[in-house]
Amino acid sequence: MELWYSLVSLLPLDWARADAMFFMKNALLAILVISPLFGLMSTMVVSNRMSFFSDALGHSAFTGIAIGVLCGLAEPLWCAVVFSVALAVLFTLVRRHTRLASDTVIGVFSSTAVALGIFIATLDGGSFSKFNTYLIGDILSVSPGRIGLLAAILLAVIVLWLCSFNQLMLASVHPALADSRGIRVVWQEALFSCAVAVVVTVSMTWVGLLVINSLLVLPGAAARNVARNMRQYHLLCILFALVSGLCGLQLSYLLESSTGACITLCLAALFVLTSLLGRGRR
Repeated sequence: MELWYSLVSLLPLDWARADAMFFMKNALLAILVISPLFGLMSTMVVSNRMSFFSDALGHSAFTGIAIGVLCGLAEPLWCAVVFSVALAVLFTLVRRHTRLASDTVIGVFSSTAVALGIFIATLDGGSFSKFNTYLIGDILSVSPGRIGLLAAILLAVIVLWLCSFNQLMLASVHPALADSRGIRVVWQEALFSCAVAVVVTVSMTWVGLLVINSLLVLPGAAARNVARNMRQYHLLCILFALVSGLCGLQLSYLLESSTGACITLCLAALFVLTSLLGRGRR
């Protein structure tokens, strides 16, 4: 980290000076890791029309945290990861073996997860306020160890993209054709759902459950307005997520506001801008 701190000190920013505000430097590194991660995931979330699903996973992650706290675990985050992954697999199986529409199944899972989380959090007169940090998030509290975990997840997602992207895309565009070509559509969907679950759960402490879904939707939505092919779509998703992350971090420092909210507002501004540019091309 010393090398990173030395490099950041070269930036012409107030908080970048040497031997000061290490939490901002840690947050900057976390943004550089999280942004490409959410940018990649956003391409498939938007293409698969899974925006509400990622929101439901955020709710289930909160429930997992509450279960971990109830069990007295020193690190309830891992309980949340296991719970979210299990819910993602269960959702995929239920969606494939029921006649209900996907949004209906998502609504059932989401509402149930929220109710269960609130029930556990307030059991025996417990206070819900101790969970507020998960709702709002605080990326300024991220530690170097957690950044390493995020980097490992980013590497795993890149490997998943390199190995399974074609199968994932075909399964999302034309499930019947993918099945006829020997692609196990259910397992491909379950694999991607689990990846989204892990990303949402691990990131919610710093991004906040109230806005984390927007980071999985807005980069892809903005890129889709102007991208002309799949390569542009991926590059623009990552670029939009990265630019918004950096601008949001600086904006939150200047205005002393929530970093997650500032990043989301920057992404929303990009979406509006790309919508106008997309209309201009028609």
